Amino acid sequence: MEIRELRYFVAVAEELHFGRAAQRLEIAQPPLSRAIARLERRLGVTLLERTSRKVTLTEAGAVLLSEGRAILGAVAAAERRTQQAARRRPSLVLAVKAGAADALLARLLDAYRAEPGAATVDLLLCEAHQQQELLRNGQADVALLHLPFDSAVGLDTEILYTEGQVAILPASHSLAGRSQIRTAEVTALPELPMARWPGSGGSYPEGPGAEVRNLTQLFQLIALGRTTAIIPESAGTDDLRRDLTAVPVLDAPSVTTVIAWPSQSRLRAAADLVRVAARL
Repeated sequence: MEIRELRYFVAVAEELHFGRAAQRLEIAQPPLSRAIARLERRLGVTLLERTSRKVTLTEAGAVLLSEGRAILGAVAAAERRTQQAARRRPSLVLAVKAGAADALLARLLDAYRAEPGAATVDLLLCEAHQQQELLRNGQADVALLHLPFDSAVGLDTEILYTEGQVAILPASHSLAGRSQIRTAEVTALPELPMARWPGSGGSYPEGPGAEVRNLTQLFQLIALGRTTAIIPESAGTDDLRRDLTAVPVLDAPSVTTVIAWPSQSRLRAAADLVRVAARL
């Protein structure tokens, strides 16, 4: 199996449309269709069910999509890290959710910058659930994850800290003056349905709450009285807008922040950053 064929298949499997996949790959559709057909013949399995109306993955296709993403990610990572090794001064890419763990991030970057021979750290701000994919496809070397919301499957991690959660409410709301609250009280507010975050596949769960992708968007919608959310305490108390209030949620599960990296990584700079993070 060639890397080119695998890249073609992953594009079609993700788009579930040959035309869109061809545009994404910047090739014509007929050679793309022929390449997928050749791959199926070589493997002796059907990867995609095609009708005049839609394209769907078979069970075998779903397996190859998962494996193919991992392989292409490893190839991209190998290319980038090989190029990085040739530079005189090493650099790292740290993926973080926009607006999350700001206080920790500032302390971590300051402490690491003071280390002898510290690499240049480039921040890659992303949306919910993107850090894992960025690590796997080689676009990031390390990332900050928040368990149990993020998945750390297939990654090595170092625990940094564990914290409680808070409900974010408009400052004018009747519950905003409470010293603490329970989850059921927050989820039962008809005027403030719970915000919906995208899953790892990018789709949103069903529900009446607003669809959000980052904290800036979330806070604006809460201030406008459109939604509410329960989030980690640090994200809800660091530089919170004046028109919002954070109320501790007694029975919300704890959130553990970890620094994560690909298990196959051998970057000295990444190991140094992890060491500094664990020390903090």
